[in-house]
Amino acid sequence: GLIGLGVMGTKAAEKILQGGHSLAVFDIGPGTAERARALGARAVGSAREAASLADVVLMFLPGPEQVQSCVTGPAGLLDGARAGTIVADMSTVDPGTSARMAEAAAANGVGYLDAPVLGRPGSVGNWALPVGGDAGSLERCRCVLDLLAARIFHIGPPGAGNRVKLLNQMMFGAINAATAEMMALSAKMGIPPKVLFETIASSNAATVSNLFKKLGRRIAEEEYGDPTFTVDLLSKDVRLAVRMAGENGSPAVFIRAVETMNELAQARGLGRADTASMWKIYEGIWG
Repeated sequence: GLIGLGVMGTKAAEKILQGGHSLAVFDIGPGTAERARALGARAVGSAREAASLADVVLMFLPGPEQVQSCVTGPAGLLDGARAGTIVADMSTVDPGTSARMAEAAAANGVGYLDAPVLGRPGSVGNWALPVGGDAGSLERCRCVLDLLAARIFHIGPPGAGNRVKLLNQMMFGAINAATAEMMALSAKMGIPPKVLFETIASSNAATVSNLFKKLGRRIAEEEYGDPTFTVDLLSKDVRLAVRMAGENGSPAVFIRAVETMNELAQARGLGRADTASMWKIYEGIWG
């Protein structure tokens, strides 16, 4: 079963079907049935129905509220899952949500893993998965997860996988914010962002990351539609990371500035655009 046929979920569905598994898909978005059929999957009417047909259910959802509703809400996964079913949440949520959902699943004889994705949609099959939850549950669904990931790391108890993911998203947010600011400053000084990007990206400088290359290319080409990762999703991830830091006694000094930049971008109406668009927030600040 697969819940959430967005960008990541669609890529995962393709790999699972190519691996020879049958797949029941549920998504509340429009056109789900048509997209499922185009992939070769079966569209169903609820998370409960998907769970009733599956031994393993993967979730690719926007955030904690959606995950909680999908697992424990009306017509949710735990209403339909048989004892022994494994639910693997591949969404990015807070560790507390993962721990609570794992506890609710265990009370129903259902295994639960948090296995958020480290990797871009196009690199499916080579993702890395930090996993929280019971090691036995992980082994029982490894044949599915191995289709999606080149590396799987059992980090610890429920929530541990999302701790690692949120730490990673702090770094994502920092690179994204730094790229936005340097590109905006470049344009203000009369150096076209495309020139700056091509110059830096062609170097062997230690500062050149794969993420910078992807962000810089989008900025250079002004390509912000068809997002790989939206400002709204990054803002959610960074907000959860700031909360996690506070819960663990860290002031999260730098990442709070990144959080503010994300919120400024949302206020400018860029929430659904690719995160590369964030350099536009400086247009109003610098003129």
